[in-house]
Amino acid sequence: MIAALQGKSLAVLFGGRSGEREVSLASARTVIGALRDGGYAPLEVDTAQSRWWDTLGGVDIAFNIQHGRGGEDGVTRAVLDELGVLCSGSGVLGSALAMDKLRSKQLWRGAGLPTADFLEVSDSTDYRAVLDAWGSAFIKPACEGSSLGMAHVSDAAAFAEAVHTARQCGDAVLAERFIDGPEYTVAILGGQALPAIRIAVESGFYDYQAKYHSEATRYHVPCGLSAADESQLAELALAAFGALDCSVWGRVDLMRDADGTFQLLEVNTIPGMTDHSLVPMAAKAAGLSLTALVERILELSLQQEASNRG
Repeated sequence: MIAALQGKSLAVLFGGRSGEREVSLASARTVIGALRDGGYAPLEVDTAQSRWWDTLGGVDIAFNIQHGRGGEDGVTRAVLDELGVLCSGSGVLGSALAMDKLRSKQLWRGAGLPTADFLEVSDSTDYRAVLDAWGSAFIKPACEGSSLGMAHVSDAAAFAEAVHTARQCGDAVLAERFIDGPEYTVAILGGQALPAIRIAVESGFYDYQAKYHSEATRYHVPCGLSAADESQLAELALAAFGALDCSVWGRVDLMRDADGTFQLLEVNTIPGMTDHSLVPMAAKAAGLSLTALVERILELSLQQEASNRG
């Protein structure tokens, strides 16, 4: 047990009602197990239960491991701020911005950071014209994670079907120019980039199945880049993370296009912590155990809170 957490009452918040509930339950098992291994006895709170916040009396710090809407988008953080319970990770603004892929990309473009061409799909969008310009596209809900509702399309009929599917997750739908190149992810911990990971899927793209169930997906650490390119990748990830006002920990996903340019995809402020997840993998490559990683996130959250109070 680290000194900063001695005498602190901890809770782990998980579950909720989003489309990522099952992933959150799996992540929570990892976090709770890591805390128990470190000598902690966290309160376990499934936020799908009615008035879950009433269970937090006497809790000093909550480790929020809810993925998706209601948990990762700043809503839980706002509730905890009002209760006076310290919450792990990014604040309300950073959480909300990162959850919204459309706003993220607009902000990155405004900040001069590279991200693939994109547009918000509306009833007037000409699918054929978009595909004529881009060749093919990814269609995704603007405010979901874990690749839910996401599809790669190359003809107008598939485009229309993908938009319909994505709208089952929310009204806002994002179309993004397809990038034919390797995918990378960079975990951020306390303002530092952990070793980058290159993701290689057996076929298709890094969808829900590839992320959480497939044993064929390969993760390369070291990622195979030159030292100069990995440094560039880390700097871009940190810049993207900061541009959205994110803090403490998270993960930045990117791809490299045919010109060799890294293109930003999205930021996850509460990344997965399952046995297939990327942040624990990157932390291990940096020499951090699961318990040390979870402790570090909580310690950094305490430091961030102290800094905010000023």
